[in-house]
Amino acid sequence: MATTSAAPRAPRSIDDLKQLLCDDVKVKVAGIDVDGVLRGKFMSKDKFLGAAASEGFGFCSVIFGWDMHDTVYTQELAISNKENGYRDLMASIDLSTFRRIPWENNVPFFLVSFFDPKTSAPICADPRGVLRNTVDNAAAHGMECISGVEFEYFNFKETPESAAQKHFTQLQPLTPGMHGYSLLRTQLNQEYFHALFDESLKFGIDIEGHHTETGPGVLETALAYTSVMRMADNAILYKFLAKSVGLKHGVLPSFMAKPWGNLPGCSGHIHVSLKDGEGRNTFSLSDVDRDRGRANAAFEDTRYLSQIGEHFLAGVLAGLPDVMPMLVPTINGYKRLVGGEAFWAPNAITYGYDSRAASIRIISPPSVPPSATRLEVRVPGADMNPYFALSAIFQLGMRGIAKQLKLTTPPISTYQSYPARKEVVLLPSSLADATNVMMRPNSIAREVFGDDFVDHFGATREHEVRLWNAAVTNWEVERYLELA
Repeated sequence: MATTSAAPRAPRSIDDLKQLLCDDVKVKVAGIDVDGVLRGKFMSKDKFLGAAASEGFGFCSVIFGWDMHDTVYTQELAISNKENGYRDLMASIDLSTFRRIPWENNVPFFLVSFFDPKTSAPICADPRGVLRNTVDNAAAHGMECISGVEFEYFNFKETPESAAQKHFTQLQPLTPGMHGYSLLRTQLNQEYFHALFDESLKFGIDIEGHHTETGPGVLETALAYTSVMRMADNAILYKFLAKSVGLKHGVLPSFMAKPWGNLPGCSGHIHVSLKDGEGRNTFSLSDVDRDRGRANAAFEDTRYLSQIGEHFLAGVLAGLPDVMPMLVPTINGYKRLVGGEAFWAPNAITYGYDSRAASIRIISPPSVPPSATRLEVRVPGADMNPYFALSAIFQLGMRGIAKQLKLTTPPISTYQSYPARKEVVLLPSSLADATNVMMRPNSIAREVFGDDFVDHFGATREHEVRLWNAAVTNWEVERYLELA
């Protein structure tokens, strides 16, 4: 199975694969669950080669029947359950994803996708399968999805053991203070800071930018723009890399969206555009319009965005509330959005030219060359599953193009200039509310992704909400224990 952008040294045939692995004795493989957690194992080279030459190998379906802490879902779901005995799925090896893991003695590594062993149909909730459907949808319309992801993440002078012993409280940040874009703070942990960048390049993850962000011990890493499947693979593997490199340096990186209530959260901003069959950015203007902008633009903010780009933007805005769990999948993620514009974490259906206060930032001339025209979706946190988040954005945008949707609200600058205006629509403020919106009978999510996916993924989010509702937090104890 090939993705739209193969790794530079990926084998093109089984003979290539055998030659590639001639000096190896084992191979590491992994798939992705709905929470964006890598689930994998080592295989002997012989077993791996046999699987690669056939339909694949058996992989326990329970990874789609339990949560990120291996707790079986409270509601039995169709893919994996007691009735079907938590049967095996067929894990199909994607040869185009080949890499070597530099911090594990260069062991070869491949990603897999999951299929029903009886029907050979893709599993509805397999993240790579969901994104592949999105890629195929765009390709059917002569388009290629291109994207980039930026992660912000806290880093602690802790280990998994020390954090657990402290009950995840009073964790020591890697560096003190609020120092975004600091050249000085990185001098304190040079080996770790440089290793993140250098090991990424060895691992086949190109990095565009790497710096400190505002917050104690916070870093931001921008992954280089590429085809969407490659981008999602790079994003999920960058988290794996950061945590693995961190273990070697006594550092615990966290991609949790909002670890502390009084500090900015951790974003997972997504940049998107579409290329046509000739490799041209379809969001950019034609040569005729480039000097003065598009005369028929809906608003001044979209003057240097193509008509296709405007339809795409309208599609994302129209469907944003219906796919929120795909962008913000955790209980904690919605705490990041509570502060809204105060923390540059938008909690409303808004857009604007070069506006970091908006949910969708239009990046176009005159601030960038026409070829760099794109949209930045600023709603997701660093805890997102990149496959689902990217699928949601592109599927909504393609829907906007297909239906030729128009912008129905003005840009965010209008509301900022006239605060009394009431048209702004807030996004769901909790995972429970967001899941209810996504799962309602006629939601745009059901239209775009189908009932099987929405019912499965929605049920996993309902499971998360049930656990949260049953939990007693430190805040509750501190507030009510003595005085209630």
